[in-house]
Amino acid sequence: MKRILLFVLTNVMVVAVLGIVASLLGVNRFLTANGLNLGALLGFALIMGFGGAIISLLISKPMAKWTSGLHMIDNPQTPDEAWIVGTVKKFADRAGIGMPEVGIFEGEPNAFATGAFKNSALVAVSTGLLQNMTRDEVEAVIGHEVAHIANGDMVTMTLIQGVMNTFVVFLSRVIGYAVDSFLRRGDDRSSGPGIGYMITTVVLDIVLGFAAAIVVAWFSRQREFRADAGSVELMGGQRQPMVNALARLGGLPAGELPKSVEAMGITGNIGKLFSTHPPIEQRIAALQNAS
Repeated sequence: MKRILLFVLTNVMVVAVLGIVASLLGVNRFLTANGLNLGALLGFALIMGFGGAIISLLISKPMAKWTSGLHMIDNPQTPDEAWIVGTVKKFADRAGIGMPEVGIFEGEPNAFATGAFKNSALVAVSTGLLQNMTRDEVEAVIGHEVAHIANGDMVTMTLIQGVMNTFVVFLSRVIGYAVDSFLRRGDDRSSGPGIGYMITTVVLDIVLGFAAAIVVAWFSRQREFRADAGSVELMGGQRQPMVNALARLGGLPAGELPKSVEAMGITGNIGKLFSTHPPIEQRIAALQNAS
């Protein structure tokens, strides 16, 4: 709940800062003089930046269940299911969080954690992961996902996405209105923004959206390093199982995850600007070099 409140407060503060900066630079006077209601725009940016991100967070768990075709382990029916549930519970207790729901999905080696609240989250592993890894390695992967939950990574990434969304919505429309005002100097603006505003806004929504995605992906990669270290801590300081799991993942085809949970998965994406995961080699090196 504290992270949800932080999320709301941060978005409100972002909008407030945008308003203050616009006022100090005289942008608001220019826009108001040309017919744009800055207060309404700030409110719109807040709703768009905050609304979409928080809704995505709140529905992340049911969406993951639906899109992944999860088999939920409510009452373990096999020794393997009992072991998975027991491992999740062991790590959840050590991390001081509530017991997550546990599920298995068909597919190549992968795993993910999701959910809006750390005490009612979801941990899921694939059949490929269970079939291609030793129990120590699977345990390390589960520890990684529980660490994501304990660190509040789902809320943190949603917070960052919301802040980026707010900036994109606000800046694209302010710049769009300025461009439109320049192109329509002397024209009657009673009919509302013209084609310059529309085109500029659409183009900047796309361009700034890509820039925002790069920022979000960078933060996601940092969270992966932290979750790897969290797994080691949950396993009592044993690094080798996590190192072995990453090395094995590097040589296995990474299963595709739904867009709503891919940032919390443990896939071996290459280290590109839009990648949510660092290269496997970097993650292994970070574990081996940790003091």
